[in-house]
Amino acid sequence: MLELSEIYGHIQEDLYRVEDLLESMCLVNFPHLSALLGHSLRKGGKKLRPVLTLLSGKFYDYDLDRLLPMAASIEILHSATLVHDDAIDKSSVRRGQPTVNALWGEEQAVLLGDYLFAEAGALTASTGNLRVIKLFAETLKTISSGELNQALNAFNLEQSPDQYYERVGKKTAALFAMATESGAVLGRAPEESVQVLIRYGYGLGIAFQIIDDVLDFTSSEEELGKPVGSDLTQGTFTLPAMLLLKRYPRKNPVTRWFRSRTDPADARQAIEMVRNSPAIVQECFQIASGLCEEACRDLKLLPACPSRQSLYDLANYMVQRRK
Repeated sequence: MLELSEIYGHIQEDLYRVEDLLESMCLVNFPHLSALLGHSLRKGGKKLRPVLTLLSGKFYDYDLDRLLPMAASIEILHSATLVHDDAIDKSSVRRGQPTVNALWGEEQAVLLGDYLFAEAGALTASTGNLRVIKLFAETLKTISSGELNQALNAFNLEQSPDQYYERVGKKTAALFAMATESGAVLGRAPEESVQVLIRYGYGLGIAFQIIDDVLDFTSSEEELGKPVGSDLTQGTFTLPAMLLLKRYPRKNPVTRWFRSRTDPADARQAIEMVRNSPAIVQECFQIASGLCEEACRDLKLLPACPSRQSLYDLANYMVQRRK
């Protein structure tokens, strides 16, 4: 399997420019805020969303000065959602490091998230492109409604796979699609190509979340950078848990945990059952693989170039990653 650095090596220098811009965002005339920003925007992570923006802008009229603020905006928006998620979930660890709320408290985490949303909006506005400015606002609304849906349905077993796909479409795939659409628009792609890239980003985003949800059960705490099974323990009904319940409908530990929430052993047993159920894991990977194939179906309509191959390789990486 290709490493990420190999998949988008041809835009690596441009990605460094994005990281430099993110670092400059931390240099504010308020030392405490600067520390908060430095912690939340520190180097690390896959940077998939800004990468998708840059790749999508490569097909027609690539102008890094136009794309740079948008690529940084999308990463900041993503970081803001993580800061808020951690505060809501009272998570203490993210990517192996203490969360903002663990270090500075929930109030400061919420306010930092708000600041990051505003910073991302300002960067998007600096593009001067009305379509991507509207897209930013619509995507933020979509993500927020997905988060509300998840919060309202915590510990709710009466959810179907279709409802799961809808939820992750709002929570995760919307931001992937925003990345590809904004890159294509700022790269002055024709509308047919913009739509191809929107479909690609959305399908890739859902596949990414499915794999993330599987790894939440099957990876180690070191690989995840957070406790194993944290979604389940917080009452989020993800696809692996749904398939486990379907396969073992009677005396299922997921049911016991969601209904009583009194014995953590139920959650641990559910995690072990998924981890030791190759058929469930394989089904999730097959679903994600099908979504990636569908996402890539129309890429052939785009101009042949290294970025197109990178999009194919990224989809292939998505369903093979293990962390």
